[in-house]
Amino acid sequence: MTTLDLRKLRAFVYVAEERHFGRAAERLFVAQPALSPTIKALEAQIGVQLLDRSTRRVDLTPAGARLLERAHGILDAIDDAVAEARRIDAGEQGSLRLGFIGSASFGLMPALARAVGDALPLLQLDLTGDLLSPEVAARLADGSLDVGVLRPFDLAPGVSSRVLRSEPLVAALPTGHPAASGPVVLGDLADEPFISYQARASAMASALVAACRAAGFTPMIRTEVRETATLVAFVASGQGVALVPQGVAHLQIPGVEYVPLADEVTIDLIAAWRTDAPATVERVVDRLVELANPAGI
Repeated sequence: MTTLDLRKLRAFVYVAEERHFGRAAERLFVAQPALSPTIKALEAQIGVQLLDRSTRRVDLTPAGARLLERAHGILDAIDDAVAEARRIDAGEQGSLRLGFIGSASFGLMPALARAVGDALPLLQLDLTGDLLSPEVAARLADGSLDVGVLRPFDLAPGVSSRVLRSEPLVAALPTGHPAASGPVVLGDLADEPFISYQARASAMASALVAACRAAGFTPMIRTEVRETATLVAFVASGQGVALVPQGVAHLQIPGVEYVPLADEVTIDLIAAWRTDAPATVERVVDRLVELANPAGI
């Protein structure tokens, strides 16, 4: 098997393209006298004459012409491979597995997908949505996700996190509800049935109970649901009221109104990522922080 010196092969290609040693030397940024020995060394290495030296012109032998055809593809493929490796190392290309909770689905994630598509068109985002925070944390721990967007949760070793924003809660009320003119005094909802996220698996369920108790009552939970869209749909159908993060207001369903609370209650939204994840992670997390500000999403 012949091992080719790429420097010699590129020198041959430039000489063959230019049909002139001087112009080829300029393209290679080398002294012209060095080129002829380089081509002769390549010929000796592969055992084939590439240039016809019987005339004063630079002409190719049939073997040289064929090598030139193949060499273009070889060098282009190598240049492409090097460029791709550099893009991957810089976090500009590859794939990233990102999972997120349902309440981040309606504003933040679409904005992120659009921003990443504009800034990093060669990066493929593999998105898994409508997860609960414990599921996001578990998938980060077992390596099936690179980045997660979730509520504060105990994270495994090797997983770092960063607060994206402290998100106000708003009341989701059926259209026409007496409190819909807002802002809502939470204590005024003490006698209302609540639609809640699943208590065992959702940070929002705990936030609901804590907020209501701080307002002087324990909420009556009529129904527990897993998905944010289901929760909002149940409110729209008149089955109860709910507290949801402000970002959920991007989900517009007829029959529901989102009303701010008179006394602000917030819940953090965080990004978490594996420390051994691709270089792209840092750029995506930085973009998440930019997008997840109160004036934005």
